[in-house]
Amino acid sequence: MIAITSGSRSSRAANDDLSPQHLIAFGEVEPASRLQIERCLDVAGASSRGVLCADHHKGYSMPIGGVVSSPAVVMPAGVGYDIGCGNCAVQTGLKAADVDISRVMDEIWRTISFGMGRNNDERISEHPVFDAIDKSPVKEQRKLLSVARGQLGTVGGGNHYVDLFEDREDGSLWVGVHFGSRGLGHKTASGFLALAARKDWGARVADNMDAPPDAISLGTPLADDYLAAMSIAGEYAYAGRDWVVDRVLKILQAGAVQRVHNHHNFAWWERHDGRRTLVVRKGATPAFPGQKGFIGGSMGDNAVIVEGVDSPKSREALYSTVHGAGRVMSRTQAAGKIDRRTRKQLSCGVVNWPKWQHELKARGIELRGGGADEAPECYKDLKEVLAAHSRTIKILHTLRPIGVAMAGKDTFDPYRD
Repeated sequence: MIAITSGSRSSRAANDDLSPQHLIAFGEVEPASRLQIERCLDVAGASSRGVLCADHHKGYSMPIGGVVSSPAVVMPAGVGYDIGCGNCAVQTGLKAADVDISRVMDEIWRTISFGMGRNNDERISEHPVFDAIDKSPVKEQRKLLSVARGQLGTVGGGNHYVDLFEDREDGSLWVGVHFGSRGLGHKTASGFLALAARKDWGARVADNMDAPPDAISLGTPLADDYLAAMSIAGEYAYAGRDWVVDRVLKILQAGAVQRVHNHHNFAWWERHDGRRTLVVRKGATPAFPGQKGFIGGSMGDNAVIVEGVDSPKSREALYSTVHGAGRVMSRTQAAGKIDRRTRKQLSCGVVNWPKWQHELKARGIELRGGGADEAPECYKDLKEVLAAHSRTIKILHTLRPIGVAMAGKDTFDPYRD
């Protein structure tokens, strides 16, 4: 772990009782990510604090794997476009060795909707989250109810998945999923990004990765509306992940022994150092003492169930840890450039996807979908990432992937992380 003090902020830090202000970084620091989070801290104000988890990499305005606390402002770009993106894992009462994994993965692939703009073939007519959307204090979000009804229980594309795992300790079968609030969250985030930039809902905002993070002062009507809409999108994300996991349990004809469920793109009101503050985690898992989290690796790497511990480093990290392994290769570098409209391949990537398909099969992993931009070489080693946080979490279960389902290589999904 590295403690970094931002020189650009030192003049303000002298007047703050948390001084010197600091940014805590775990693992090797990526310069572009450091610049992004320092920019966020400047916007967040003199009492803000920041964390770069070991899986960090450059994101839109704020790095993925970044954490910023502020008692003064909220930045919609910090939560990001995929509000409430997160992980859910359920341990079943089955032994992985007793399950026909190939058959189950075929059924998952037929039943669950993956990919851009997909609706759920099994329409969910009633759910409390629909009532919450219908009663949202934000009229523009209320207009998204039909989109939300159609997409509840869909997974999307990018790095979102439905996986089966074998517990390396007892051989039990786990179901794990990763996705967020789909079109509801994306459109909600887009609207508030425009409002934060003093534009109208629906107006286009800068879409480059280094766009400055616009802030909304807490306690204002706009901030109250954003936090309310964000909370509703988060409930929608929870509902979607629970539905998908329960649908897989139905396929397995199995029950849940335990369920671990967390957002990692969200903002929470918390107390740190005796102060109430809004903590934004973008691609970072809450890890308070005793709190469990599910952290996935790449499609060819182990996943883990972790539990937060209390330590000085945990407190410095704002009780936050990684959400995954973290990318080391961009999607374009991995898979090449594709015309989003025509789906025509414009340039080649560096990843040999057929080779990885063969390798994953040799490892006993039943793969459905996927593509070069999600190949294992695109990600850091999860063991090394977790080791950087060893004083803040403990590993409860190590899970070996045996079935992976993701949207196919030709899928573009605007709702991913």
